[in-house]
Amino acid sequence: MHLPSRAARALVLAALPLALAACGSSGSSGQSGDAKSSAAPAKDPNAGLLTGDQLKKALAPASFFGTGFAVDPSGARDSGGTYTPPSTAPAAEPDCSKLDGTSWIAITGVTGVSFAQNDYVNKNTSEDIAQEIDAYRGTTAAGVLKAVEATAKACPSFTDSQTHSKVKVAGHAVSGLGDGGYTLTLTDPAWENGTTLIAARAGTDVVSVLSTDGHDNGAATARKLAERLVGALRKTS
Repeated sequence: MHLPSRAARALVLAALPLALAACGSSGSSGQSGDAKSSAAPAKDPNAGLLTGDQLKKALAPASFFGTGFAVDPSGARDSGGTYTPPSTAPAAEPDCSKLDGTSWIAITGVTGVSFAQNDYVNKNTSEDIAQEIDAYRGTTAAGVLKAVEATAKACPSFTDSQTHSKVKVAGHAVSGLGDGGYTLTLTDPAWENGTTLIAARAGTDVVSVLSTDGHDNGAATARKLAERLVGALRKTS
């Protein structure tokens, strides 16, 4: 029998641990790869939500507004094609004076991931009509409406920063408007006309409008605009 030389046996013995180590490493790597491949991909929390660019298209056009009304460039804003981190914590104590502003929905303390808004002003009468749409994740939109209702109870009145007079706030639910709605009416003896605010939900979106147009505290125009925005959103879904 021919026996290998001492040198040849040494090389074989030295190579054996390396071969065994390589086999063990290959098996471990395969198991790790299988585990990674079986993991489900993370769900996009913004999936299906409209961007600011899309919400902007749902806003009522200039032709919707009456003679004398023109858009205020400083009040036209949107979140574009990206989403922003939301805030889902309602304000502990709402700043009631925010009700007297075009972005009054911010009084809830809950913000969406995208939005679009603008404001139309009549230069002849100083009447104001504002519109905004915000998109929210999950069931947050329904919570926003509840926060608006809570605001009516927390803010029965507030002081107008310009006239220093007392503004009274009255609220009630609105039927037949989207997936639910709530309206607030602001009146003040120092004003020529009151203000109507309406918030309405359409799925994961919330429409909020403000109107001082007309001699009914802006109520008819606010309702008409809210209906227009809800209808536009339903067409995009």
